[in-house]
Amino acid sequence: MEYLEFELPIKELEDQLQKCQVIGEESEVDVTETCHQIQKKLELTKKEIYKNLTPWQRVQLSRHPNRPYTLDYINALTKGSFLELHGDRNFKDDKAMIGGLGKIGDQSFMFIGQQKGFNTKTRQYRNFGMANPEGYRKALRLMKSAEKFGIPVVTLIDTPGAYPGLEAEERGQGEAIARNILEMTRLKVPIIVVIIGEGASGGALGIGVGDKVLMLENTWYSVISPESCSSILWRSWEYKEQAAEALKLTAKDMKRMKLVDQIVKEPLGGAHKDPEKTYSAIENAILKSFEELKPLTPKALVEQRMDKYAQMGVYKD
Repeated sequence: MEYLEFELPIKELEDQLQKCQVIGEESEVDVTETCHQIQKKLELTKKEIYKNLTPWQRVQLSRHPNRPYTLDYINALTKGSFLELHGDRNFKDDKAMIGGLGKIGDQSFMFIGQQKGFNTKTRQYRNFGMANPEGYRKALRLMKSAEKFGIPVVTLIDTPGAYPGLEAEERGQGEAIARNILEMTRLKVPIIVVIIGEGASGGALGIGVGDKVLMLENTWYSVISPESCSSILWRSWEYKEQAAEALKLTAKDMKRMKLVDQIVKEPLGGAHKDPEKTYSAIENAILKSFEELKPLTPKALVEQRMDKYAQMGVYKD
């Protein structure tokens, strides 16, 4: 188990508890009471730490290497029924953007999302979850297929941003993202968006327009990452914590500003502490959202979606 810097007090207590249990097993000394006290202190420490997380600490949790990724969620939700579809029918298959058909219970969904890797080799293979233009064009192709057959769309967002390389810009990165945003506003099937990790910049927005936008408790959603914001404003990454605070990027901030519809609670310590519980919470939230959207006609669905986004933000005539 990997620990973040602010979780070190938890690690110390867990180590103490483990040593206490080993002593009890290997000797005749009764350490039951001591172990109980350490366990009690550990639970209190966990509650105290995770109850008072700063925005930057939530950003760190969203990037935890043990946190479930898009394919983990899809495989858990569909219970093996997922059929991945490949390619944008134009350039190539982008491994950072995955998509395909799957069922939750008896209901079919088109799943689309950014996929990160879990070690050096797979991170390179998935381009660290940063999609190229062909990734967004593949996502749009799958959405259009879903619309054709009346299948609702579920997108899972977890990206540090769209790939900023020269070749990506040459192939029209900005146009691909803008096209997706436009087409998603008028797609005639329900779209449910779930932010499961990092939701950075246009990379997230390219698959982020939805009738219902759900956000896991320890995730973030912003126009820019705290590090990049810090480097622009302060010419240094050292002010990333202040930048995270100023950006108002946490789930609570997003809900308060009515930019997301629902916060999905995570197990104490983050989604990686109890993935099964997280999968169950996401499944329930998706199905509940779909039940609310299912009675709407395609025309009403598009009108409601357009009204929702038109009301966001503050402006003056």
